[in-house]
Amino acid sequence: MAKRPAQARWAERPAHARWAERNTAGVTARRLPAMARLVLLLLLVLCSSGVRALYFHIGETEKRCFIEEIPDETMVIGNYRTQMWDKQKEVFLPSTPGLGMHVEVKDPEGKVVLSRQYGSEGRFTFTSHTPGDHQICLHSNSTKMALFAGGKLRVHLDIQVGEHANNYPEIAAKDKLTELQLRARQLLDQVEQIQKEQDYQRYREERFRLTSESTNQRVLWWSIAQTVILILTGIWQMRHLKSFFEAKKLV
Repeated sequence: MAKRPAQARWAERPAHARWAERNTAGVTARRLPAMARLVLLLLLVLCSSGVRALYFHIGETEKRCFIEEIPDETMVIGNYRTQMWDKQKEVFLPSTPGLGMHVEVKDPEGKVVLSRQYGSEGRFTFTSHTPGDHQICLHSNSTKMALFAGGKLRVHLDIQVGEHANNYPEIAAKDKLTELQLRARQLLDQVEQIQKEQDYQRYREERFRLTSESTNQRVLWWSIAQTVILILTGIWQMRHLKSFFEAKKLV
């Protein structure tokens, strides 16, 4: 028995079946690039979370502060290096050893967590004990250097939060961990960090709920106060008009 060509079998299928298959294939072809972009975006977000690298320029007496949202009991490591502007070469060159940076960290309650003078290149570490926005401020001791007077400084800053602050190759060498043990250690640290993030989000949700309830209560009392004031004003106006009409002998 001779087999029919594929085109003939396709033509013999019902019209609605051919239309559904074409549309299904088209939708699948259109969805694949979108799904690929979504997966790529999620990977980028996961890889970049917990690490903030940037550089900025400061003047002689300028102070630059950053706000970092950190859960409680979370270790933060900041690495920085400075470059000084060379007016003759018109480029940024490595700073001299005499130039230093003062780092100050405050918790959400305004308490100083860290305040220390460092060199032109250094690393600072602190652990958060209160969840919320931590303020990280840096400024140079440029007023002590005549060379930098009126100049410009570039500061490269890299902030690592949570498990991203751990140096896993150093931990593996110190504890003599195998690759599998090291991977398990990384996963446990990530789970712990996720738990801290969830606790912090619950804390933020509770604070927002308390703020909303307090605001609603204040709005309610303000509305009641306005109503009482309007009623009292109306009563006073009625009595005043009555006494006015009686004085004029109109009633």
